Amino acid sequence: MSGHNKWSSIKHRKGAQDAKRGKIFTKLIKEITVAARTAGGDIDANPRLRAAVAAAKAENMPKDNIERAIKKGTGELEGVNYEENSYEGYGPGGAAILVESLTDNKNRAVADIRHIFNKYGGNMGENGCVAWMFDKKGYFNVEKSGVEEEQLMEVALEAGAEDVREEEDSFEIITEPDDFETVKEALEAAKIPFSDAEVTMLPQNMSALEGKDAERMLKLMDAMDDCDDVQKVYTNADIPDEIINAL
Repeated sequence: MSGHNKWSSIKHRKGAQDAKRGKIFTKLIKEITVAARTAGGDIDANPRLRAAVAAAKAENMPKDNIERAIKKGTGELEGVNYEENSYEGYGPGGAAILVESLTDNKNRAVADIRHIFNKYGGNMGENGCVAWMFDKKGYFNVEKSGVEEEQLMEVALEAGAEDVREEEDSFEIITEPDDFETVKEALEAAKIPFSDAEVTMLPQNMSALEGKDAERMLKLMDAMDDCDDVQKVYTNADIPDEIINAL
């Protein structure tokens, strides 16, 4: 199982908890609002907004919530002005961590993110200290039970996918960000089911963690997910399945 796919299982575990507390809706609304503010409220002409709305629909967000978030972004409704920032640092065992923030209070966000780093044995670094370890890519996860490998390879690669990787129970499709929508449309047209369809930051290499370092790293990532000012968090930490499942 690759590092990104393994981290997806952590995200799914957290996702179920966040949904109960409404946190995931808050993060999605922020993303929709900022996407609309940045490039307009036309979903067809704004790939970032289109992806954000698709993610919201996947979480069963009511249509009215989505429309209000778009209107707040375009200025049709009064809304909060969120600022985008990124932060970098190291977790237990030296694993790289990249944090994306959307906040209406940068000072609060910086303080909270720094506190989380310190609490769980990490440290926040200067901008650029770990960003070079990640590549921005389109990513899809396809369960092996839902597709024949030959069909998947043909559809994905012809649509412009960069790579199709075989994992234990699934295939991972990697694309350049600009090719993400084209590959997604091709998969949908071929009726190939997929999950974790997103433009994300993929680590170039994984950092294997064991024991207490792995446990603290998982807790650090959980705390980042729980922070209202943190939108997304990425790591190159490779955490054993038994620790992911136990905590």
